[in-house]
Amino acid sequence: MMDVVMPQMGESIVEGTLTKWLKKPGEHVERDEPLFEISTDKVDTEIPSPVAGTVSEVLVQEGTTVGINTVVGRIDENGSGAATPAAEKPAAEKPAPQAPATPAPSAPAPQPVAKSAPPQPQPAPSQQAPPPPSPGPAAHATLQSATPTPPSQPAPVTAGLEEPAGPLSPLVRKMARDYNIDLKQVHGTGAGGRITKQDVENYMAAQGARTVAQATAPAAMPGPETRPAPAEAPMPRAEAPRASVEPMSTMRQKIAEHMVFSKRTSAHVTTVHKVDMTKVAKLRDRVKADFQARHGFGLTYLSFVTRAATAALRKYPLVNASIEGTNIIYHNEVNIGIAVALENGLIVPVIRNADEKNVAGLQRSIVDLSTRARSRQLKPDEVQGGTFSITNFGSFGSVFATPVINQPQVAILGAGVVEKTPVVIEDAIAIRSVCYLALTFDHRLIDGALADQFTGHVKSILENWSEDVQ
Repeated sequence: MMDVVMPQMGESIVEGTLTKWLKKPGEHVERDEPLFEISTDKVDTEIPSPVAGTVSEVLVQEGTTVGINTVVGRIDENGSGAATPAAEKPAAEKPAPQAPATPAPSAPAPQPVAKSAPPQPQPAPSQQAPPPPSPGPAAHATLQSATPTPPSQPAPVTAGLEEPAGPLSPLVRKMARDYNIDLKQVHGTGAGGRITKQDVENYMAAQGARTVAQATAPAAMPGPETRPAPAEAPMPRAEAPRASVEPMSTMRQKIAEHMVFSKRTSAHVTTVHKVDMTKVAKLRDRVKADFQARHGFGLTYLSFVTRAATAALRKYPLVNASIEGTNIIYHNEVNIGIAVALENGLIVPVIRNADEKNVAGLQRSIVDLSTRARSRQLKPDEVQGGTFSITNFGSFGSVFATPVINQPQVAILGAGVVEKTPVVIEDAIAIRSVCYLALTFDHRLIDGALADQFTGHVKSILENWSEDVQ
C-alpha cells in the first residue's frame, strides 16, 4: 500500500488545497498518470500518481486545505481488493442505501416545510415565491412574533451544515458560515451527493451571491406592511443589483498573501534603465524564420534578456543571493525564475543552471516551462529553488513597471516592450528599437550603486550583442 501525500510546490509553501480527485476509489491509475489537482499560491496543477495500482482510499476530500506531506490517499500497488477499502472509507456512510433517501429529500426538504408552516389562510404561493425556501418559515415566524427572533436566523445555517449528504469540507463549512448559506438548498455534485466548493460558488452565483444581510431580506418580503423593515443599514446594500460577491480562488488568496509578505519583508526600490535593443532586434529579424523551422518554436526578446542577466549575475553575485536572518546566502547556481501569466493568476517556474545555456537553450526552456505551466503539468521541483526572477511585462505592451520581489530572492528584473523610437545619436535623430529594464531590489542587501552597475551590465551586453544564435 502506497501513501499519497500533499507535495511541496515551493520553498515558502506550507500547505495546499486539494481541489479535485481525478481518480475515484476502486479505479485503476498508472504511474505518472494525473491523480488529483491542487491549488497553492504558486501553482494550480495536476499531481501524478507515484505508482501504478488501484486507488484504495481517499483521506482528504475535495476543497480541503492541508499541510505539505499530509497523507491524502492510498494506492494498492497489487491492484486487488482495492475496491473494498475504497468502499469502506465511506463505510461509516455505508447506510448509503438510506443515503439516497437523504440526498433526495435534502434538496426538496425545505419545500414541504415551507408549504406546511404557513397556514392555508395565508397566501402560501406568494410566500414560496421568494428565492430560498428555507428562510421562508423563519421569516413567517418572525412576522407572527413581531421581530424578536434574530436568534432564529442562524438556525437554518447550523442545520444546513449537518443535513446534506456526504461529509463537508472545512472550506465548504466556512463558506456556508461566512455567507449564511443553507446547504440544504445546495445541490452536491461530489461523490455520494457531497457538496463541493464549486457547488457552493454555483449556488451563490444563481442566488445573486447572498451575504448575511441578504439572508434576512425574505423576512421583509411577505407583505407590503413589512416594507419599513429595510430600515436596517445592510438591507439596501444587499438588494443593490450593481454588485456581486465572489470568493477568491485559493491561488488568488495565496498570491495576495505572498505579495503582502514580500512587501512587508523587503525594502523595495526600483531602478529603470533605457536600453537600445537595435542590434538584438536586427539579429532576431534576420534569424527568426530559420530558428522557427529548426527548433519548432519562435525566438523572443526574453531569451536575450535572460542570457544577458545570467552573465551579469555571475559578475555581481550579491544580486543572486538571499537573506536568512542576519546571514547572506550566496548561491552557487544561477536558477532563473520566469514569471508566467495564467488565466487565474501567476506562476514562476525555474530554469536551473541558466548561465550554462545559450539563447536557443534558454528559449527552449522558456517555451517548455510556460506551456506546461498553462496546461498544469509542472512538477513540484520546477517551481522552487529560484535565485533570481525575470518578468516580461512587455509582452502585454507595458513600457515599464515596478515588479515585486519573489521571496526569498533579493531582486527581480522586468523587461518592457521593445518598440521603435526616435532617439538622438550624435546630434542627429535616428529610429532605434528601445526597451526599458526595471530592476526591483531589496535595499536591505543591495545598494543603489550595485543595482545600477548590475542593470548597466545587462544593458551593455544587449546594446553590444555579439553572440550567435544557434
